[in-house]
Amino acid sequence: MNALSRTLLFLAAAAFPASAQTVASLPHLERAGEDTRLIVDGKPFIIFGAELKNSSSSSVGYMDPIWPRLAAIPLNTVLTPVYWEQLEPEEGKFDYSIVDGLLAGARKNNLRLVFLWFASWKNGMSSHIPLWVKRDSARFPRCVLHDGRRVEVLTPVCTASGKADANAFAHLMRHLREVDSARHTVLMMQVENEVGLLGDTRDHSELANKAFEGPVPAELISYLASHRDTLPENILALWRSSNFKNSGSWTEVFGTGKYTDELFMAWHYGRYINGVASAGKAEYHLPMYCNAWLSPKDNPQPGKYPSGGPVFQVLHIWRAAGDGIEMYSPDDYYADFSIPFQQFKIPGNPMFIPEARPVPEGEANVFYALGNGAFGFSPFGVDQWEDKDNVIGRSYRILGALAPELFTGAQKRPMAGFVINTSRPTTKVHVGDYDFQIQLDNLYYSHSKLGYGIIAQVGSDKLLGVGQGFNATLLPGKDGKLIGWGPVVEQEFINGIWKTGRRLNGDETYQGQALRFPDGSISVERATTYAY
Repeated sequence: MNALSRTLLFLAAAAFPASAQTVASLPHLERAGEDTRLIVDGKPFIIFGAELKNSSSSSVGYMDPIWPRLAAIPLNTVLTPVYWEQLEPEEGKFDYSIVDGLLAGARKNNLRLVFLWFASWKNGMSSHIPLWVKRDSARFPRCVLHDGRRVEVLTPVCTASGKADANAFAHLMRHLREVDSARHTVLMMQVENEVGLLGDTRDHSELANKAFEGPVPAELISYLASHRDTLPENILALWRSSNFKNSGSWTEVFGTGKYTDELFMAWHYGRYINGVASAGKAEYHLPMYCNAWLSPKDNPQPGKYPSGGPVFQVLHIWRAAGDGIEMYSPDDYYADFSIPFQQFKIPGNPMFIPEARPVPEGEANVFYALGNGAFGFSPFGVDQWEDKDNVIGRSYRILGALAPELFTGAQKRPMAGFVINTSRPTTKVHVGDYDFQIQLDNLYYSHSKLGYGIIAQVGSDKLLGVGQGFNATLLPGKDGKLIGWGPVVEQEFINGIWKTGRRLNGDETYQGQALRFPDGSISVERATTYAY
């Protein structure tokens, strides 16, 4: 923990002793096997969420007619920015009217919130800092590119900027403790937004150059040494170039080049933001995460994406920088949603998707996310969606109805989520005691171009499937026996009650060979298996 974090934690503890906070009674994260659950009011909670556009929550009046529309989708959680520039318009003077208005609007419509702290950085830039910070570039210096140009980006190397941000965030969290600790409207906090330097691989300001030429912090070297067996190859390769030196400047330890620059920036962003998060947690201990603007799939180059941001290549650097942030979450806009998801699904990193493509991809990707261990999903720009058919709402309704059995019950069900399409029309998944071949359902009357769903084992010989546009064939068991389908029964969720529909066979199960989920609507099927 850095000096800034220790100071703020001490000051906060003096005003509000840690013993007064019962963390277990607040929203918190809890391990469940290989995955992590969000616990709210003592029970697992799945975030069926969506994020507002960047400026929507800056006006209570603008939001008034939007809240009921969000509840009707139905969402249970809204991700909404709160802005340093509005919270602290003058240094030391705090205005909570926007925050209180957001709390009131959410509560009136039975919605929860995740607050996004737009402060020192948003999408790599410093556009949401207060005017008094913008005007004082001597006290709050900006980044400098390699050609000498200053940019409107606070340097993460500056202690004064970190203290000012952390102080404002601590005041926000103290206010939330005072007005929401009994209600738990706010579930989590996102600290900053898609941080990192655009246009260059590192900051070349005077402060940054001095730090870059100085020694690599001993805390970072110690962390890398203790985690050497699990470091990704990109970090190992840089460190290996110096024969794993345990002291020296950044170039002496990691060599020269853009990827060393990226490690340097990741360390300083990580120290700064973990310090801000720790100051907030000392006031009110909610889960806190950082979201990542992802590197391109092909030929990733730091500076083309925000250099130093919490992309998967440098997550170990961020983890070494502090423990105020509990998880790092991808803003997953990839055409193949599974790629970033699996990159971030590493041991100790809870899975939550704070931003994703809205429609039509969102209706499918939520199945993949929840079926593979995420506790929440949130497409972007909900207040301006053009989703006349409410396809995401359709997914949320059926998954919400299944949540007590699949996601939030006492028993963690073995399951897998998947998305297939004409570019990748088939996949294999493992679920508990079973292996499946999943493919687009183009049998008989179904002509699917997109298939998605979840298959879960809910008993020793019982399976549950949900989704559309695919069929699932059982593969032989490990003992070589073939596995067949017994009764297959469809279910419908009508007016809050599960009702049994048809017993499926014949064309509807490809003559007893597969579970079928035809295109057109999401369906739920329960099946019994047998071996022969």
